[in-house]
Amino acid sequence: MGKILPLLLVLLGLGAGAGAGLMLRPAPDPAEANAEGEAPPEKVELPPEQQPDYVKLNNQFIVPVVEEGRVASMVILSLSLEVTTGGSEKVYAVEPKLRDSMLQVLFDHANNGGFRGSFTDGSNLVLLRKALLEVGQSVLGEMVSDVLIVDIMRQDS
Repeated sequence: MGKILPLLLVLLGLGAGAGAGLMLRPAPDPAEANAEGEAPPEKVELPPEQQPDYVKLNNQFIVPVVEEGRVASMVILSLSLEVTTGGSEKVYAVEPKLRDSMLQVLFDHANNGGFRGSFTDGSNLVLLRKALLEVGQSVLGEMVSDVLIVDIMRQDS
């Protein structure tokens, strides 16, 4: 009995470890896992003339967060726009109007509490990006396909 117990404990430990490994393994990547066992489809590269341009807006956006009549914090953002190829010049040509419209969206977001608490929460930023995209498209049309929040920081007072 004295020699069987350590062997049983080793086997039990190996079985528990193997079971835990199977239960905790990561799910297979759906792009790689295929029911027929075929190789995943190759990613299609767009030709250079169809690839989007990314236009970084020149200056940061500074948004005050007002609570009880005083500035409680400042939010600083850097934004970039994803636009159709060759759209950079048009973005820079209307940048003052674009910045004004985007600042209004950012102020509204701040006044609605969007920069309080966990302001980098994914769903919170999705709403902000959507509103910024709408205003970007209102100024530049469908050439704007996305708004990227490149940097975001909040400095509390």
